Amino acid sequence: MTTAQALNTRSSLFDQDDYFGYQPTATCALPDPQPMVENLARSVMEILAGCRELDQIARWVSDEVYRNLLKRVHISRRARAVKKMPAVRPTFGLGRTMITNPTDGVVESVVIVHGKARTRSIAIRLEGIDGRWRATAIHVL
Repeated sequence: MTTAQALNTRSSLFDQDDYFGYQPTATCALPDPQPMVENLARSVMEILAGCRELDQIARWVSDEVYRNLLKRVHISRRARAVKKMPAVRPTFGLGRTMITNPTDGVVESVVIVHGKARTRSIAIRLEGIDGRWRATAIHVL
């Protein structure tokens, strides 16, 4: 042990993530999640159809969700290019939205989306992080 380490023993107890990492937020300190869930579902459908940019929802999703959606955007763009189809704004209606709270600061929801040819469901998990809702999982089924 060097002299500098012996003099600075408090730095070994300091965990940088405790002060500068993501801070969880309680459900009572957050707004109603239903509008965000429905807007995210609508936005994801438009992003996959190619008529909305993924960057528009980047601030409301985690890095992992962003990467997964980016992969799906590339796949759908490639599929449209092979079929020589332009990106068209989808026509759909939002059906029932089901929201559950498995634990404090976490919301799990399912939004039913009715399109022309098929009905899909979008599962979204929101977590209260740094005083706002943030989507940590989005699955289009």
